[in-house]
Parts: sequence; structure tokens; C-alpha cells
Amino acid sequence: MKYFLGKTRVRTSVAVSSLVIVLAMAVPQAWAKDADTSELEEKMRRLEEQLRAIQNEMERVKNEAALEAEHVKQVEEVAAHADGLAVQANRKSRMLFFRGGFTHAMQGRHGSSITSNVVPLGAQDTADENGWYVGAGVDFGLTNDLWGYLPKTDVSGEIMFEYKQFANDVQGNALANIPTQLAGGTLNPRDVTVSQFTLTASPKIKFMAGSKFRPWVIPAGLAIHVFSPTSESITYLTPGVMFGAGADYNIWKDFYIGIDGRYHLTAGKSDGVRVDGMTAGGYVGIGF
Repeated sequence: MKYFLGKTRVRTSVAVSSLVIVLAMAVPQAWAKDADTSELEEKMRRLEEQLRAIQNEMERVKNEAALEAEHVKQVEEVAAHADGLAVQANRKSRMLFFRGGFTHAMQGRHGSSITSNVVPLGAQDTADENGWYVGAGVDFGLTNDLWGYLPKTDVSGEIMFEYKQFANDVQGNALANIPTQLAGGTLNPRDVTVSQFTLTASPKIKFMAGSKFRPWVIPAGLAIHVFSPTSESITYLTPGVMFGAGADYNIWKDFYIGIDGRYHLTAGKSDGVRVDGMTAGGYVGIGF
């Protein structure tokens, strides 16, 4: 840009200098050497033509300067756009995060080792509906503008797993009795752990790109649940849908903290076991 501006200044200076020289040479000569009116008019006409030529040259230089300035502006805009793309490319689009918090089941869990319609003997206990969870996951950046439809809106693919525990001291039925009541043993139920493992794959939409505070939503994701104890028909897998929302905050460099809430929905009971529920808690993330 300095080159273009310098070039414009040189051309303008040349034009102005030419005008001054012509005036300095032509006017005195016109008045000193010839007082004849016709000759003076001819010289004045020539002087006007020279002035007009100088004016045209200055106008041409001005137009060229305007064109060069517009060109410089376009170059600067292209450079600024390239810098913006470079910043977006360098921005971390992946995150490893670790979660934990509170979980709630929509129905108290039971299974073959707790409540049994086949072997209705023993404590026949039911687990609490509330518990705790821990988990981890990874976000993989897919697009930073919702595929051109919404700027400053990232879409990531999230792979996440979590372990939920509702109780570890639920008294089992005859199948969890030591020795089993089916063999004539007395009532001595063994403690049973009621837990659940969930694996999910979901799209995550994050808003306010470039800000330290980033709210996000999961419109819907696939979830596979593994529950323990199994059902009476030894079923331990069931699919479902996960919905979620949350926000994270960039506390320092590539380190983040956040909160989230998720709801898991399945198509009713799986062999008598229903695993619908929700989680609410926090997480710590590391961008990479």
C-alpha cells in the first residue's frame, strides 16, 4: 500500500511542477517579447491548451490513484479474510472431557437378582431411583458455521460413555441367597449392585464461536444402555435416544469447565426393565 501511495504522490508532484514551469516560462515571455494583440491571443490560446492538457493529465493521475486505492482495499480485504480463516483453522475443534454428577431413574430398577416373578423368594428388594454417575467423551469438530447456514455456530460429533450406579447394597432374591433358598437354605440375601453403562454418539451444536462462554445443545443422539443386573430373560442391552443441553467456559488456554443435563428415553421396558432417566452435573474439558 505504501508503494501505491508513493507512486501516486510522485505523479501528482510531476504534474504540479510541470504546471508551475509552464506558467513561469510562458507568461513573462508572452508579455515581454510581443505586445501584438493577435500574437498574444495565439500564445494565450496555446497556454490554455497546455493548461488543459495538464488538467487532463492530473485527472488521469487522480483516476489511476482511485483505482489503485480500490485495488489496495480489495487486497487488504482478501488478506483479512485469509487471516480469519487461519484463525479458525488454528482454533481447537476437538475436546476431551470428563463428567460426573447426579443421576435419576424414572423407575426403580429391578432384575433377576432383585425382583423375580419366576423365583418369588427372598428379600425382593428394589433399588433407589437416585444415584451418581461418572463418564468421559470426545468432541470432534465437523463445521464452524453450520455448513454455511449460521455463522459462529459449531457442530461437533460427540462420542461419550458413562457409568451410573443406583445402589450397591440391594438385597437380592433366592438366586442371590447364600446358600440359595432353592436348596433349602435360610434367608441370607446377598447384596446386589444396580448399575448401568451407556454409550452415545450425538451431534452437538455449540453457539457463540469466539467467545469464552459457549452454550450448546444435543437435539438427539443414539444411546446404547447396558444394565446390570440383567432381566429375568438375561437381557442386558437396550437402545434409546439422548437429548442434552449445557455450556462450557474457557478458563485458561485450552482448559474448560462446564455444566450439562441429559435425558435418556427408550421405547418402554426391555423384558420388564426400564432404563429411562436423566443426568445433571459438571465436566472438565481439554481442547486439542
